[in-house]
Amino acid sequence: MRDLWDWTVRAYANEGVQAACLNLQDSADQDIPLLLWAAWCARTGRPLDSETLDAAVDLTRAWREQAIAPLRAVRRKLTTRHTDLDDAAREAVRTQVKAAELAAERALLQGLADQSPSASGAPSELMTALAATSRAWSPRVPRALLQTLAERLPA
Repeated sequence: MRDLWDWTVRAYANEGVQAACLNLQDSADQDIPLLLWAAWCARTGRPLDSETLDAAVDLTRAWREQAIAPLRAVRRKLTTRHTDLDDAAREAVRTQVKAAELAAERALLQGLADQSPSASGAPSELMTALAATSRAWSPRVPRALLQTLAERLPA
């Protein structure tokens, strides 16, 4: 199986995955790199116990709070036209911020991959892994949205 980053890029390119991820992120406050990591673990036979999930959530919160969320906020702010800003210059800066946000997400995914359990068996049930990870992240588990994501992810 490809490494986590390659799998994530391939998964995100599947039809409907981007929309499902953005819906989970924006309407249910779920963390997409964390969920994609959990899906990768399930698909590659890496069992997720509570200690593994807790460590993954801790790492994700640190990256999200320190880098990803601030960069995302700046990128989104730069999406809006402003009369005092040159559109081309604003868009150029937004593109650089977007690249930095993506680099932070890639670093998070590398950290998650580094602390992942070894593959030790057959793939596990995807929805179970997504729901457990969502529950570790937040008290609300958006099952219907997670199911939509699960249906669109590659095998």
